[in-house]
Amino acid sequence: MVATGGKMIWVGRVLLGLLSLLLAVSAAMKFRGGAEVMEGMAHLGLPASLIVPLGILEIFCVVIYLIPATSIVGAILLTGYIGGAILAHLRIGEPIFMQIALGICVWLALYLQENRLRELIPLRTRGAVDLAGSRSTNT
Repeated sequence: MVATGGKMIWVGRVLLGLLSLLLAVSAAMKFRGGAEVMEGMAHLGLPASLIVPLGILEIFCVVIYLIPATSIVGAILLTGYIGGAILAHLRIGEPIFMQIALGICVWLALYLQENRLRELIPLRTRGAVDLAGSRSTNT
């Protein structure tokens, strides 16, 4: 990695905070309702009766994501939630770049903070050592 451990952790924390804020605002908009939310749901072909349940689900996932002990479970739940958003947009033929980027950022924020996650999913480097202990030149 280019950044040192401390810098990576802080970048991850800031990213986690920004993502959580974005998703919390999205959930709050669902609770508040209004014409824009109704239009958005209708545009996606979703019934208005799903607005509050989706808001509850979204805020629940964000809270689980923000608790350090459950952050990985929260990322898994948010990945599923974002997957549903991707499907809804694909169904009507809209681009899904933003939803994919959001999903990547959810995991990137944790990856930068969690040693356990970096150990589980290491980035390959030149001359990496394989499980047998020999140097691998095929990276």
